[in-house]
Amino acid sequence: MEKQIYNRIKAVLAEKGKTNNWLADQLEMNRTTVSKWCRNEMQPRVETLFQIAKVLDVNVRILLVATKD
Repeated sequence: MEKQIYNRIKAVLAEKGKTNNWLADQLEMNRTTVSKWCRNEMQPRVETLFQIAKVLDVNVRILLVATKD
């Protein structure tokens, strides 16, 4: 079974030239947790998703995989 992709955190970090360790530092969160988000093994809470968007200066929608075009 193919792993479902829910977020684009890793892709947006790459577009911004940032690392998941940088994001963990900005959010004051555990690096392992952020790494799991980037690998789509775990998903951040909605509140945290908004914090991530703010830190990356993007619309929160950019961090999610669209379900429809």
